[in-house]
Amino acid sequence: MLEDKIILGIDPGTTVTGYGMIHLKGKKMVLLNFGIIQLNKIPNHPDKLKRIYDRVEGLIREYKPDEMAIEAPFFGKNVQSMLKLGRAQGVAIAAALHHNLPFEEYTPRRIKQAVTGSGSASKEQVAAMLQKILKFEETPKYLDATDGLAVAVCHHYSKGVGEHNKSKSSNWGAFVKNNPERSKK
Repeated sequence: MLEDKIILGIDPGTTVTGYGMIHLKGKKMVLLNFGIIQLNKIPNHPDKLKRIYDRVEGLIREYKPDEMAIEAPFFGKNVQSMLKLGRAQGVAIAAALHHNLPFEEYTPRRIKQAVTGSGSASKEQVAAMLQKILKFEETPKYLDATDGLAVAVCHHYSKGVGEHNKSKSSNWGAFVKNNPERSKK
């Protein structure tokens, strides 16, 4: 059966949140939309979170994606920044859950690896590769938009197996359960 689904990718941030939407039609990957949720003019953190929730929820209502992929927060030196980033990710996930939309998380390194072949690629390299893959001309002003798109493309290339599914399917207990003939009694 040919694949036909829409994937929403989110790159959460507290200044700028990027998003990207792809439509998989058979063997073709088509760019639907990508852009940013601008947050730098909003003075307080709770209002930023509300804006993220409202905009992600609006994208879900408008495009009716089948799945959402989101970049997992990375461990930085600044704990406060990481907490804020985790909240931004959380409200985007809450919007998906509100619509019963399945979601998966991917690390920044894995996203870059999936799109460019290098886990240490720059934002510019990711954007350039996406331009080739999805055939769009203009590089956006904010590369957070192509980062959101990269999350969706990574999800497709990973066949939906991100950080949540990976831990369920790659531990020894799951292996033994799924391969009883390979364990000694």
